[in-house]
Amino acid sequence: MYRDETQQFNPSKDNRTASDIIMMVYNSMLEKGYDPVNQIVGYLLSGDPTYISSYNNCRYLISRMDRDELLEELLRYYVRQHGEKR
Repeated sequence: MYRDETQQFNPSKDNRTASDIIMMVYNSMLEKGYDPVNQIVGYLLSGDPTYISSYNNCRYLISRMDRDELLEELLRYYVRQHGEKR
């Protein structure tokens, strides 16, 4: 039996923020014995996702977010921690 109505596929939205993804990747890479700062910087500079481990689906998660967004989040955090001056 066919329906006359078009069905829509609504994938679940991933509500993770840039901060969530950075911390998840950082902690997962630390858990695997990598230097997460070095690896994340390598990814941000080159765009090469192989800098990020696939452990805990980190490579997929980080590659879904624009590198610009990740850099903006890192800068915002740094400025907040060191006192924003205007």
